[in-house]
Amino acid sequence: MEISLIRHGRSLCTDRGRVTCREFHNWVKRYDDSGVFPEEVYPASARHALRLANVVLTSDYSRAIESAALLGDHDRVIPDPIFREAELPSPMLHLLQLKLRPNTWAVILRCLWLSGYSKGCESLKKARQRAETAAHLLAGYAEEYQSVTLVGHGFFNRLVAEELMKTGWKGRKSVGKHWNCTTLRYEDFSRG
Repeated sequence: MEISLIRHGRSLCTDRGRVTCREFHNWVKRYDDSGVFPEEVYPASARHALRLANVVLTSDYSRAIESAALLGDHDRVIPDPIFREAELPSPMLHLLQLKLRPNTWAVILRCLWLSGYSKGCESLKKARQRAETAAHLLAGYAEEYQSVTLVGHGFFNRLVAEELMKTGWKGRKSVGKHWNCTTLRYEDFSRG
């Protein structure tokens, strides 16, 4: 059995100007609602994983759904909010007027989130619990369909990979850049 995890393509949300943290949360909403840029060439590993998959799952965000469509025509695409990216927390009040680029806000807020700060969002503990549920869901699909591909998000895909590896799946947990694909395999030798 195998499960391939693909990170979505580059978002159509390209505004990289400096914003306050309050403006950043509006930027995140635009980012979540945006699709992706089509590429001239897609990584062979991602195209191959989608072509071999007997079922394709995505988060319910446009960038994941559109990425799956751009990688290949597949008639079994199942969007599910359980695969959404781990949210970023609301910033602390004393940072409200600070203006930074969206990527800088994302790094700062993700570091705070990893350190236990989760104001206004799902905590790391809750995200890990959701990833565990998502991993069980993917493993169930893999048991039924043998080959499953998830087109999702970088950070959450990594959490899912960690959970799969805890249950005996073999592969890498890092999914890297946009369109990057990692495949985990499970051999059940008890089936004879």
